[in-house]
Amino acid sequence: MGTPLPHDRTGAPRTQWVMAEPVIAAVAAHAAGGVAGVVRLEPGLTGLASQVARTARQKINGLAPAPTEGVRVRTDRSAEPPVVFIAVDLVTSAQDQAAAVAYAVQREVTRAVADATGLTPRSVGVSITDIELYGSGTT
Repeated sequence: MGTPLPHDRTGAPRTQWVMAEPVIAAVAAHAAGGVAGVVRLEPGLTGLASQVARTARQKINGLAPAPTEGVRVRTDRSAEPPVVFIAVDLVTSAQDQAAAVAYAVQREVTRAVADATGLTPRSVGVSITDIELYGSGTT
């Protein structure tokens, strides 16, 4: 969403682009889900509550909600540029090293969010909530 700002010294109108947290979360969820060894993203209790509320609001407004389960985004808009913090909860496959999968998720989410939004996350925290013995992850 663009927000008009006062004209700069040259008299040209300026616009400030604000990226909503659910958009950043959807980009991060898509990137994390595509990493080899990730079986699925899994929202915690807080994530489930906010996901239900967000999905209900979007359906009331006639929008198809983008999948963001398992991802939480917090932005500090007082900084210039805004600072983004991302947390990802996921399940890995027992066939892959959990730490290697977590590092790959951090790299891929950071790259995807920066490419899609122009904002480089200050941190991408990865919590492995479970290791699935027979899951193969994305390959």
